[in-house]
Amino acid sequence: MTENLIAIHFLKYSLAELHRYKDLADRSCAQVNDEEFFAVLDAEANSMGILVKHMAGNMRSRWTDFLTSDGEKPDRFRDEEFIIRPEDSRDALMARGEHYWQVLFDTLETLTPDDLARTVVIRGEPHSVVQAIQRQVAHYAYHVGQIVMLAKHFRSQTWQSLSIPRGGSDLFNAQMQTKKG
Repeated sequence: MTENLIAIHFLKYSLAELHRYKDLADRSCAQVNDEEFFAVLDAEANSMGILVKHMAGNMRSRWTDFLTSDGEKPDRFRDEEFIIRPEDSRDALMARGEHYWQVLFDTLETLTPDDLARTVVIRGEPHSVVQAIQRQVAHYAYHVGQIVMLAKHFRSQTWQSLSIPRGGSDLFNAQMQTKKG
């Protein structure tokens, strides 16, 4: 496989995984009410709302002018992302999140295999484009996992599984074998 094909596969896979993470977060958020969306489990925990706000702030900073400016924008106030203000309604936070997920997707879709050999800067520290993408994929997976865990906690017995439900592995595997032929 040529380097160009590897680069194309990397970009497509990264984009597909990020779309999958967004879907998991969206489907989790859809299962909770507004009170649960903003609830924290303890004084040091983040609510789903805070996680959505933080991820949107991070995405704005990292993916706006991705190849040409520092990924930590001078107008980002990260600590503010962990405070819910009166204007931070659920609808407003979800809309902000939606917007910056799209900025991320649009940016990744414009990258070429040659761009993967470039260097970007985050907080003054150089990263290869591959490193920067992987760093963000891991960061978003971490926070989406927290969102899923919180939604599952609040829904408990009424949780609608986002993958194979408990006790459903045998049926799922049988269905996959049937598809395989």
